[in-house]
Amino acid sequence: MDSTKYVRYTPEQVEALERVYSECPKPSSLRRQQLIRECPILSNIEPKQIKVWFQNRRCREKQRKEASRLQTVNRKLSAMNKLLMEENDRLQKQVSHLVYENGYMRQQLHSAPATTTDNSCESVVMSGQHQQQQNPTPQHPQRDASNPAGLLAVAEETLAEFLSKATGTAVDWVQMIGMKPGPDSIGIVAVSRNCSGVAARACGLVSLDPTKIAEILKDCPSWFRDCRCLDVLSVIPTGNGGTIELIYMQTYAPTTLAAARDFWLLRYSTSLEDGSLVVCERSLTSSTGGPTGPPPSSFVRAEMLASGFLIRPCEGGGSIIHIVDHVDLDAWSVPEVLRPLYESSKILAQKMTMAAMRHIRQIAQETSGEIQYGGGRQPAVLRTFSQRLSRGFNDAINGFLDDGWSLLSSDGGEDVTVAINSSPNKFLGSQYNWSMLPAFGGVLCAKASMLLQNVPPALLVRFLREHRSEWADYGVDAYSAACLKASPYAVPCARPGGFPSSHVILPLAHTVEHEEFLEVVRLEGHAFSPEDVALARDMYLLQLCSGIDENTVGACAQLVFAPIDESFADDAPLLASGFRVIPLDSKAAMQQDGPAASRTLDLASALEVGSGGTRPAGGTELSNYNSRSVLTIAFQFTFENHMRDNVAAMARQYVRSVVGSVQRVAMAISPSRLGPHAGPKALPGSPEALTLARWISRSYRIHTGGELLRADSLTGDALLKQLWHHSDAIMCCSLKTNASPVFTFANQAGLDMLETTLVALQDIMLDKILDEAGRKILCTEFAKIMQQGFAYLPGGMCVSSMGRAVSYEQAVAWKVLDDDDSNHCLAFMFMNWSFV
Repeated sequence: MDSTKYVRYTPEQVEALERVYSECPKPSSLRRQQLIRECPILSNIEPKQIKVWFQNRRCREKQRKEASRLQTVNRKLSAMNKLLMEENDRLQKQVSHLVYENGYMRQQLHSAPATTTDNSCESVVMSGQHQQQQNPTPQHPQRDASNPAGLLAVAEETLAEFLSKATGTAVDWVQMIGMKPGPDSIGIVAVSRNCSGVAARACGLVSLDPTKIAEILKDCPSWFRDCRCLDVLSVIPTGNGGTIELIYMQTYAPTTLAAARDFWLLRYSTSLEDGSLVVCERSLTSSTGGPTGPPPSSFVRAEMLASGFLIRPCEGGGSIIHIVDHVDLDAWSVPEVLRPLYESSKILAQKMTMAAMRHIRQIAQETSGEIQYGGGRQPAVLRTFSQRLSRGFNDAINGFLDDGWSLLSSDGGEDVTVAINSSPNKFLGSQYNWSMLPAFGGVLCAKASMLLQNVPPALLVRFLREHRSEWADYGVDAYSAACLKASPYAVPCARPGGFPSSHVILPLAHTVEHEEFLEVVRLEGHAFSPEDVALARDMYLLQLCSGIDENTVGACAQLVFAPIDESFADDAPLLASGFRVIPLDSKAAMQQDGPAASRTLDLASALEVGSGGTRPAGGTELSNYNSRSVLTIAFQFTFENHMRDNVAAMARQYVRSVVGSVQRVAMAISPSRLGPHAGPKALPGSPEALTLARWISRSYRIHTGGELLRADSLTGDALLKQLWHHSDAIMCCSLKTNASPVFTFANQAGLDMLETTLVALQDIMLDKILDEAGRKILCTEFAKIMQQGFAYLPGGMCVSSMGRAVSYEQAVAWKVLDDDDSNHCLAFMFMNWSFV
């Protein structure tokens, strides 16, 4: 048979081929021959024709998938076009309203007599009041809302108010900067201007049906991280097929400086005539009438104005969602410095409105199979880990009495608060049997809050994540991890000030827009003395990091972690500790500057530029950056009953040490010090750096007879500039016979090779970056270096501070002599290095 001849297959033959295709879309030549032998009905077809059939079948499958993808994209674009047209109509109405207001104001100004200045001012004030009343607080007539009919009247009013905010002009919405609408974006996000309380609105597309979306959004604790609990106390069916729910909700306080908020709510779920689902809610107050909610106890009662979500089905599947959040958080009850936190619509948008939209999109993509996670864990399990870490950190910060927390007496300082909990099952979960530990006394939490000036929260948290050795103590980490061991208190008590450790970050999962990361951190153990052998083991942390994109407006940056053991079970207890940094001021000044990437975590200029240094051109622009943020720190430890006071003293000391470290880092990374052009190539300019550069170059010439730099006549800044930009990695370490050498300086290539900064460099020891062969060679050649002044070392391998392998062709080690020809330090140059 001619292999190019067209072959018509019988239905039986096609069925046989399809069975094989479902198991193996691309069978080998042997498999095709085996198929012909096993299926007599295919005996009249040549192997080449079988091969062509499978090629055509794969092509048809590919075309079908591409057609399906294009249809999906087309549906999204059609829905987004519809959404944008509706948004355009709403904006046109808003413009018309503003034009009317402007005309009204002009008329009032022109109609007032020129001599009556006071009346003119009064007219301006009155017109301003007229404008502000665009979003008035509704005045309800006296009614009895204690019965179902009265509650239904409140519910219908809430529905009308919510729809006027979601699709109308009841609130003066201003689109948030950086929120670009598109079929794959989070949607259109806007915040309120000139209305009572704070409000945020989002609308977008989600590939889930309306009923599923409503079910997800009603489960507020699953996506709103600040929700402590939501109790539905009563459910009342309505005659129109809807339901009214009376809900009591408690939320966490974001800092230790103000009380938490709670809400007493009416929630109304119903369907509209066009098939849309609506779930709206508002607070029940004395003005609305209705049943009285639970007493606020240790909470401050906040008010939710008409809020909720509107879900409309799209043709071909999916939904268009409108979400509105509108609250009055009683900002006057908090310290004045914290009021911006409770008066910011942008923060509300990030914490509630956008969080809800992101959560729905995340589940939609998980449902469709677009997101694949490694490690064999289901997305729901990973989400649960993130929720538990966040909830545990919030519980630690708030320390609610009904969770079992009580304050310990102060040691005289008011900077650190220490609380204990002797009933951890209430918040750690009963699945972990703490009773197995007869000496277990409970959990202790040391926490503090502080104000930061001119420090971008995202930049600070990113630094704390990437350079743990800057602030963490290995001995304290070992103590925290001890509670997970069979013999949990092998380490009698932590020793702050212990030796540094390196860490490796292992990614686990991230959200759709990469605004949150879940990861495992491996802390590499080591021992330098016999008493440290108990600590010389690798430890693991489960870590949640969020808000590290500097371009995000109003986002809280957070780093939360908890020790875990090697088994990393799904129900492992998580004792969360960490940092939270929340912006208190507008980031308008930041938005006028260049992109966030222009500021690097390399702190060379920030730490080394002294009074004699020069400020880069344009530095005055970023020095005008003026923002505040509040940093909250909380660390939790378990303790034995007889060791409680010792652990409390250790915790206080450790938190104060961490606060000091964070303050030092915050000062270094403040943009007012970095300048807008302080990029990766910024170089140190202090007299000490200039002197060290001269010593390094001079010593290399004395010992080797060669020139390290291109011209020996270079002096001052030019000499330092050549050393800083040298293509090979040059670094210096201390010369101490009684301790492991620690790096003290590196040029830009050296920092790149070690994947560190000048701040963290001083915590890296020489023997930690060299492999075993490199350490042996260095020990063999060390005497030669001290006698001869230098030695050439063969090529080999080393490791960066982030755990990445680095290869180099050759290395040179030489003694650096000061002006008195005394040994100052040891210098290394790694030639032609690269990451493996």
